[in-house]
Amino acid sequence: MTEALSASLEDYLEAIFLIAASKGAARSKDIAAHLTVTGPSVTGALRLLSEKGLVNYAPYDVITLTAAGRELAESVVKRHEALREFCADVLLLDAPTAEATACQLEHVIRGPILERLVGFVEFIKRCPRGGHQWIRGFASLCESGEIGACAACIRQCLDAVASTSTTEGAPSPMPVTLTTLQPGQKGAITTITAQGSLRRRMLDMGLTPGTLVEVERVAPLGDPIDVKVKGYHLSLRREETACIAVEPRA
Repeated sequence: MTEALSASLEDYLEAIFLIAASKGAARSKDIAAHLTVTGPSVTGALRLLSEKGLVNYAPYDVITLTAAGRELAESVVKRHEALREFCADVLLLDAPTAEATACQLEHVIRGPILERLVGFVEFIKRCPRGGHQWIRGFASLCESGEIGACAACIRQCLDAVASTSTTEGAPSPMPVTLTTLQPGQKGAITTITAQGSLRRRMLDMGLTPGTLVEVERVAPLGDPIDVKVKGYHLSLRREETACIAVEPRA
């Protein structure tokens, strides 16, 4: 089991992961620019990460993550994205502040607490008692320092629930494959038809029935497809998304 890393070394792993995802490979100068550090600092960090078996490093060569390094880097990126989303979408912090706060918190919030936080963000967005209207009410409190008219808010909530109840007998949207969704569209996973090791890998990535997934980007030729699941960004092959059935959501 890999020993706990310092916040600084976690930042290096995250930088290597993101640069490689963007450019295909990471070099020392790219890491230095990404983290705004000096070349000697990068060299020292890479040597430490290499000693821990987390990166493949040789002077003047591209830097790649080992299997253990990639797993740890993905965990760091997942924490960062989940915390940034919480700060931006729930606490309504501006983008630079949300990003900076996520960078600070990602090194101290781990495991079950992070999963609970991600679940909370999804819950308030989907629950009829919460959602974007509820978050806008919090925004009003932040701006004015006062809680709005609660009675009016409750009436609006009751009206929304009543409106929803009138359509409860309507058939649910027919499930489609994740491949058919366009950027910006969301769907709740209904089934995974993949088998064997591919199915296990998908489940390990959080692609489980009932989970909300959002398509972020589709490559020009339709492959790969970038999605967001539980605050975590994944790049999936087209044949993989064809194995995931979802129920479209607004």
